[in-house]
Amino acid sequence: MAAYYLDSSALVKRYVSEIGSAWVLSLFDPRLKNDVLIAAITSVEIVAAITRRCLRQPLGGTRGGSIITTDAIAVCNQFKSDLQSEYQVVEITESIINSAMVLAEAYGLRGYDAVQLGSGRAVNALCIANSLPLVTFVSADFELNAAAASEGLIVENPNNYP
Repeated sequence: MAAYYLDSSALVKRYVSEIGSAWVLSLFDPRLKNDVLIAAITSVEIVAAITRRCLRQPLGGTRGGSIITTDAIAVCNQFKSDLQSEYQVVEITESIINSAMVLAEAYGLRGYDAVQLGSGRAVNALCIANSLPLVTFVSADFELNAAAASEGLIVENPNNYP
């Protein structure tokens, strides 16, 4: 049993087939009894990532193209169902926001990436305080992973497992 904190770039691989998907899926093997933690904002990011891949062209836009509408709807519904029971959701507190501001400034991170790292750090601090094994921070974002490693987190990039 291990604890994994997944950011959106890693978790989306559970729902959309891409490099690293098999490795991310392996984290959910029930025999391993892993704890999977995500930030509350991850739910919005996952739905947005799936929807943006949809063939539907909202408001005449040109994005999308890798998922048909009915599949995108089904995948979003599956994620919403999983959200009810398969993840431990980390609420975004004032402390995490304050930490994220410091991290954004220190590493030049995008806003939600800084919040993801702030949340991962908060989870890791709880593990340390309760003498639990450290959480593994999982992201497919190179800059975010570099910042997480600099902050002393154990880091895994699912893209390293094609």
